[in-house]
Amino acid sequence: MLPEPARNEDLSMFFSVFDELVLRKELELLDIKPLHVYTLWTYVLAHKAVSFQDVPGLPQAAYALLRSKFKTLSSRVQSQSTSSDASTTKLLIMLQSGQSVEAVIMRHDSSFGKYAGGPRPKNIRATLCVSSQVGCKMGCTFCATGAMGFKGNLSAGEIVEQLVHASCITPIRNIVFMGMGEPLNNYSAVIQAVRTMTGRCFGLSPNHITVSTVGVVPRILSLAHDLPGIRLAVSVHAPTQELRCQIVPAARAFPLGKLVEALNSYQAISKQTILIEYVMLAGINDTTENAHQLGKLLMKHEVVVNLIPYNPTLAMEGYKASTQENVFLFQKLIREVYGLRTTIRKEMGQDIQGACGQLALHQTNIDRPLGTKSRPAPILSDIEDICQMSP
Repeated sequence: MLPEPARNEDLSMFFSVFDELVLRKELELLDIKPLHVYTLWTYVLAHKAVSFQDVPGLPQAAYALLRSKFKTLSSRVQSQSTSSDASTTKLLIMLQSGQSVEAVIMRHDSSFGKYAGGPRPKNIRATLCVSSQVGCKMGCTFCATGAMGFKGNLSAGEIVEQLVHASCITPIRNIVFMGMGEPLNNYSAVIQAVRTMTGRCFGLSPNHITVSTVGVVPRILSLAHDLPGIRLAVSVHAPTQELRCQIVPAARAFPLGKLVEALNSYQAISKQTILIEYVMLAGINDTTENAHQLGKLLMKHEVVVNLIPYNPTLAMEGYKASTQENVFLFQKLIREVYGLRTTIRKEMGQDIQGACGQLALHQTNIDRPLGTKSRPAPILSDIEDICQMSP
């Protein structure tokens, strides 16, 4: 059972109206029916900058409650940057605490692959990469967010508000918890945020939501029960415990052997393919020996291995990206020798510091004036296509 939502002891701070558990509990104390939650949300989403008093159809007691304890939006978009190819938009979102997080919208061409035996109709669909914490305490040595250290957890409402802000820009089809923070270290808020996103008002499909973790073993074991139907991604980044500890310091607490056992248990319950994330670091984890080690580690599992070219960051030094030749050879070995489904991630948003491992509250200023033409977005596969790909 998840813990009760935390009470807000700081009276100068308000709950987000999208903190669903808190809102429902407060309404229950006033004997107000929970169906009014959806009345409220529907109106707030349809009317920007709305006042609670403008929302029609609520019981009179609800208005005083909402004004005293809640905000329609507790965060705001501080800045917005769009990549030169128009495929990626990064939002810098300021929380009411004064801290900030980043969320990234990635646009994909869904004509990739086949549908009903023929090519899919051309259509752009969008994936939103959300943050669950300000900073991160896992300390992955290649990651700019990890270099920030841990600053604080987001509430469920603050996570959901990233979807609200992004939806003002484009319809969102997929959510990936691959932004700032370790989602399973903010477990209760992430679980509730996903339940809200897949609930009556937002209506996202569970299998369009991916939660990524570096391997918090105890939480992986409970995730399949708490969020059935979602997709799990695991940042492995090394095929041996010794090497993994160098790249992912948190691996000391969650050894690779225990992690693999947890994935076995998760898969037995969920019946879902697991996405294995592996950042390619030149001379560190990209050798043919590493490829064979990874293949042997995963060959009996139902996984898709996503090879991630390393993205240089302003915060990290000492790493270089694997050559394209090495990445292709690595992919060839684990695919052909060990029969593992494998893809190479096409990175998006590098020029706005919005790609994997680059999120560290960088403000960029490359939004183009209205009317400026952009180069068309490249044809890219998204999380749906990766998880459904054939060997």
